[in-house]
Amino acid sequence: MKKIISLMLFAINFPVFAQVLIGKTSVTNSSVSLEFGSDNRGLVLPWVTNTTSVTGAVDGTMVYDISDHKVKIKYTSGWNDLSVDTTGTTVDSVTGIDGMIIQNAAVENTSAKVSVGIPTSVPGILVLEDSDKSMILPKTASPHLNIINPSPGMIVYDTTAKMLAVFNGNMWSFWQ
Repeated sequence: MKKIISLMLFAINFPVFAQVLIGKTSVTNSSVSLEFGSDNRGLVLPWVTNTTSVTGAVDGTMVYDISDHKVKIKYTSGWNDLSVDTTGTTVDSVTGIDGMIIQNAAVENTSAKVSVGIPTSVPGILVLEDSDKSMILPKTASPHLNIINPSPGMIVYDTTAKMLAVFNGNMWSFWQ
């Protein structure tokens, strides 16, 4: 019995490095650390009150900035806007409920982090740690037509236009 418990403790404490799939059953290729299926859904980025208040963000960090309702990415030179449009909102177009109410009522665990790959001290909620693998975004044909109720800060790959699509709460912006 002691051998079984020791083996179980070893297995629990031993890090397992794997590729993660969400909404699908097989990996596209070995260069993928995180891959999504294509069920007319997107990835909702974390919301921040304002990117100027974000500390410790590394290049490549992506967030939805609720101060100006824009999806942004961090570069060495600063935060770059991916939304383009300035009419974004956090109000759900179907329910009319402001998403800020839901988010602000939640208690944040500032140390929460999910790492895929070899863990480092890089800050973030979901951190893809591998230097030789990447994430494949959720894929949807014409997300502006097929994602019925997108959330502010959603990001997806448009398989029809072959572009990155981001939703700012009001409209989609597309990046080639």
